[in-house]
Amino acid sequence: MADITQLVDISAGQLHGEIFTNEEIYQQELEKVWKRAWCFLAHDSMIPKKGDFMQNYIGEDPIMIVRQKDGSVAAWLNQCRHRGMRICRADRGTNKAFTCTFHGWAYDLAGNLTMVPRQEAAYPADFKLEDWGPIKVPRLYNYKGFWFGTWDETAPEFEDYLGTAKYYLDGYLDRWEGGMEAIAHHRWVLPNNWKYMAEQPTSDMQHSEITHASAALMVNKLGFWADRSKRGDEPTGRQFFSTYGHGGAWYGEKGHEVPNTNQILEKWEKSPEIAAQIAARLGDDREVRGHLNIWPTFMTLGNHVLRVTHPRGPNEMEIWSWAMVPAAAPAEVKNAIRQDLLKTFTPTGMFEADDALNWEEMQHVLRGKVAREAGFTYQMTGAPIQYDFPFPNGTGSYPGGSSAHVFSDNAAINMYSHYFDMMTTDTWDELIARRAQHVLGQS
Repeated sequence: MADITQLVDISAGQLHGEIFTNEEIYQQELEKVWKRAWCFLAHDSMIPKKGDFMQNYIGEDPIMIVRQKDGSVAAWLNQCRHRGMRICRADRGTNKAFTCTFHGWAYDLAGNLTMVPRQEAAYPADFKLEDWGPIKVPRLYNYKGFWFGTWDETAPEFEDYLGTAKYYLDGYLDRWEGGMEAIAHHRWVLPNNWKYMAEQPTSDMQHSEITHASAALMVNKLGFWADRSKRGDEPTGRQFFSTYGHGGAWYGEKGHEVPNTNQILEKWEKSPEIAAQIAARLGDDREVRGHLNIWPTFMTLGNHVLRVTHPRGPNEMEIWSWAMVPAAAPAEVKNAIRQDLLKTFTPTGMFEADDALNWEEMQHVLRGKVAREAGFTYQMTGAPIQYDFPFPNGTGSYPGGSSAHVFSDNAAINMYSHYFDMMTTDTWDELIARRAQHVLGQS
């Protein structure tokens, strides 16, 4: 097993390039991270009726998520136990049952094996169908319409896994009466390590003023986002993080945020009726202000793109992205969100192209031996860490750890600290104990 203890130095803010390129480390990540974390699988709007199904992944394992006849949801490994063929090859649809196209083994909606061709003639008498269904995802949780799953039966309950990140996530997922719905889906592959996209929404706001300078100028001129020049030469903001590697950041302080939402959505949200609904649901005037990531790769942005990143080896990742809109919003609001995403954070988006180029070049440079040894540096820690820091207007506090500046590496350092602890422990009991010692600012 790979030893990363010499490759990750949290106290010095140094990461060796091998953790982004080494195949042995990657295989360990599949075991230590992806088999133990809670991962996003589906939203209710993606599988609304009985028999509806979609495919997703946990790490590199293909997962079927299927709405059952009683309205519940089942999730199981999309692999036939006979010769390992993918049972269902359609991305999504509606079925009454599933049949493997290799040798005809058949399964019901719950993933139970129901028929094997020529069973009586060709198999021994003690061959039992119930012993050979696909492996089930043992734990599922529906969080406000979003389904998550984990292979690890000893993992914390999902809301305990979220911890203080729940407060910030709810600002995105639980704003509107009627919940959310997915209206568009994009998928694409980039030649870089999956951790780059985990890190960026967790922590990195500074790249936006450099990487996205020309794109931001364009959207300001087009007028479909709020004017980014209001952030100022020294933009204020806050970055938060929580125990199990989650984090996010936004521009502006409470009551003076510069939202990422487009102007049509912003106007609708500020109408008296909708504003009152949001305040009643969230209990305060929380805004969607920036971006966040729920470890390992459940990411959401302030203009209502939701995405996950699937690892595809140490040098490649596959991005799945949805436009998530308020289900009860008028058609013009939903369409404004969709058009916004096409221009910004989709394969054709200006901002997406900026990010993709950075990540591709970073991974290409790491092909060099000296470059891998040089690695990456995380020294932007000038803003002190504050816990449960009071709002400036005195109405509450920011839950968990945060830094009073939008430009900081603190959340990234905390994310890699959690990554290190996952990679060097074998059980959740060990991991929980380790995180109690290593959460940034509480050691």
